[in-house]
Amino acid sequence: MSCDTKPIGLFDLHCDTITECSLQNQPLRENSLHLSLGRGRAYLPWMQCFAVWLPDEIRGAEAVGYFDRVLRRFQQECQCNDDWMLPCRCAQDLQMARQQGKCGAVLTVEGGAVLAGEISRVKLLAEQGVRMLTLTWNGSCEIGDGAMVEHPKGLTAFGKLAVPELERYGMVIDVSHASDPLFDDVAALAARPFVASHSNSRAVCQHPRNLTDQQFVTIRDRGGLVGLNFYPPFLTASPQASLDDLLRHTEHFLALGGQDTLALGSDFDGAQMPQSIAGIQSMGQIWEHFVKFGYPHPLLEKIFFKNAWKFFVSL
Repeated sequence: MSCDTKPIGLFDLHCDTITECSLQNQPLRENSLHLSLGRGRAYLPWMQCFAVWLPDEIRGAEAVGYFDRVLRRFQQECQCNDDWMLPCRCAQDLQMARQQGKCGAVLTVEGGAVLAGEISRVKLLAEQGVRMLTLTWNGSCEIGDGAMVEHPKGLTAFGKLAVPELERYGMVIDVSHASDPLFDDVAALAARPFVASHSNSRAVCQHPRNLTDQQFVTIRDRGGLVGLNFYPPFLTASPQASLDDLLRHTEHFLALGGQDTLALGSDFDGAQMPQSIAGIQSMGQIWEHFVKFGYPHPLLEKIFFKNAWKFFVSL
């Protein structure tokens, strides 16, 4: 692969790989999943957000226990692979990972059920190294309603306590999977920039998991990030998704002034991929596709790495 077709760094805001490593008992270093440390090292500097995903059917103590099990797996993988990855709790850790040629591993959680309705758990999660929390998954949790809830409401009373507490402990608020009312409540309450780590454009593909133009502009104006998701139903209503569909969402967000907002949120190991994306090893092909359609390298470097890097090192 020539330098013209390879990303100059990769910062991915969302994958579920560490959860799948735990559930399937597969090693992170080399595996049959969408993402492995070995394949990802082709894109150094490489920063990867590893999400602990909480399914909607578990709540309370069960959700806490589930999180703890995946957290232990994350910690074990960091220890076993300390030559290739570094857990990153702060900007200095990210800088160190970059300098040492390691994957900067950012721990995140997908699902506010991890708090189990206890505000004290925000501080605990911060101490355990969690840097970003997706407030809901598709359904309802103690924080509020997800994007697939019928007749959704916004933040609950607990959710209105949780948002400022998350910000107080420096945890990034993620509104991917949020219902529209929940998004609006977060926008009204949040004092800091927030993100949609893995969401596309609803104007391009009418799916409730995607962002409206106004939602994108709100995140843009707050200095947040939006990560492009590779999951086919979020890319197109057609039976087959392609890299051209990903390009259409990118074009739309850029037309909204998103050159400093747009990033990547692959959803590797959390979703089916288009036939043209086998896993992290396909990132060079995605880069090449954008180059073919005239995207200049400085813009691609922002989308693939620099926008997310700038955001996280400024926290």
